[in-house]
Formats: sequence, C-alpha cells, structure tokens
Amino acid sequence: MRELNVVISGFDHYDGIAVNPAREVPAAIVEQGIGGGEGPDDLLGEVEVHVHAVSLPVSFAKAWPTLLETIDAVHPHIVIATGLKRSARSVLLERCATNLMDAAKPDADNVIPRREPIDPSGPAAYWTRLPLRSILKDFTDDSIPASLSSDAGTFVCNSLFYSLLNWTSAQDRVLSGFVSFPPVIPAHSGQHGLALHGLTLEQQIAAGRDVVRETVRYYLKPTSSDILIA
Repeated sequence: MRELNVVISGFDHYDGIAVNPAREVPAAIVEQGIGGGEGPDDLLGEVEVHVHAVSLPVSFAKAWPTLLETIDAVHPHIVIATGLKRSARSVLLERCATNLMDAAKPDADNVIPRREPIDPSGPAAYWTRLPLRSILKDFTDDSIPASLSSDAGTFVCNSLFYSLLNWTSAQDRVLSGFVSFPPVIPAHSGQHGLALHGLTLEQQIAAGRDVVRETVRYYLKPTSSDILIA
C-alpha cells in the first residue's frame, strides 16, 4: 500500500488563551487519525497516511526553522500549518501569504517588526496549495462554519505561511497551506445564554481532519474542480 507523510503544525502558548486549538487539533488528529477510506471508491482506502504534529513558538525568528526541522526529518508530501485567529467566528482557509511582517504587539521573543519584508528578494505573495473548494464542501457536509480568508495577517502566522510556501515552491511535489482556527467555546454554551464567538474543540478537530483528508485525496488525484483561490 502506498504511504504518505503529513506534517501538521500548530503554535505553543498564546497569552490569554486557555484552550489553544492550534495545539489541540494537530495532537488530536495524530491520536484519532484522519478517518475516511470506507467506501469502495474512496481514494483514502488505497493509502496509509502517517500524520506528524509539531508545536511551534510564536516567534518570527524561530517558528519556521522549528517547522523545517520536522519537515527535514519526516520528508512530508503534505504540510498543513495552523494558527489561532482570535477575532474569527469560524474556521478560515487562508488563500494568500504576503511578504510582510508588521506587528502591533511583540512575539514570544519580544520582537516587534514594523513594515519589513520576510524575504527581501522574494515575491510579494504566494497562493495556498490546498484544494479549498473540496475542503469547503466537506465543511458544509459536516456543518462546520467556515469561510475563505484573503491572508493570514502580518504577524507570525503569515510569516510562517510565507516561508512554508516559499519552501514548497522549490519542491517537486508537495502540497501546503495554512488554516486559522477561531477561539474554542464550551460545548452547549448556547444553552447557558453565553454570547461567545468561535467553535467547540470537537468541531475544530473535525475541521482539521477534513482538511487533511481532502488534501490527501487531491494529492492522489488532482483535479481543477477541487481548487478555489479567489
């Protein structure tokens, strides 16, 4: 049976966040697997998927080198980076990584870059390599609120995303992209009259598994109908 390696990254501690989906979701996918492959026509039944999770520091200088260490050790076919977007109300599929660092707050190293390029000799932006259309369809089927996001901002998430796509552009055949998770809300929070925005951890884990499954399917059989950028 064919084997595929997948790396899914998240981030370490965020200030003021008790439950960090960008840490919990990758760990849960490693523990639970990605599911699928039950139907006779499901491509997932033809492949064994090995998922490796890594947590990264919220650091402009250290996030990408830490992820690259895992990439060099695993030699993945797919790399999915994840982060937390505090203002989000749903899962956000990031379309574009821009060549810009512009922080309004310090990172974990107390660094605050202002209007600096990530790579002075690099292109202005890169597009994601994930099959966004098929991922969104899975989200709809699983009743997971989600939308497309133009970019991942200008903080560490975007810097990591840009460096990842820059590396991907030099590979023969690797798919990669970035997913932003919203804050985690307690299950059944609506029953208590709480006005919270975000999704339960269970929904976010299901979303992460959908992203991996659909990206694996696309890797095995790429079609233009799976792609949605704009």
